Amino acid sequence: MRLRSDIWIAAYLRRCGVEGAPAYLRRRGAAEAGTIFVKIDRLDGQAALFGPAPPSEVDDGVRLFTRLHKEEWLDPGAIEARLKREIDFDVDLWIVEVEDRLGRNFLDLADAS
Repeated sequence: MRLRSDIWIAAYLRRCGVEGAPAYLRRRGAAEAGTIFVKIDRLDGQAALFGPAPPSEVDDGVRLFTRLHKEEWLDPGAIEARLKREIDFDVDLWIVEVEDRLGRNFLDLADAS
């Protein structure tokens, strides 16, 4: 059984804070099972977007994430356009933004191999 989205978000925001990376809830989604997107802003004109890993990558109910673009970093405007498309598709999604000059994401990532 997977942790509710609202509980996962609360824990993630706390984790980011403990690591010294300000994190903000930009959009509140469905508490029980809303899809979560995490934007990492390096504050230098570069950002990355992470979203749920494909179901085939999920194991034991652990919430895994994957980078949603091929490039390591993108212009924040490109990420905002992607988020707008995602909102148009799913109004119950969550958006968290992390500001970290080192680009750390603090997420459990699906195996990229």
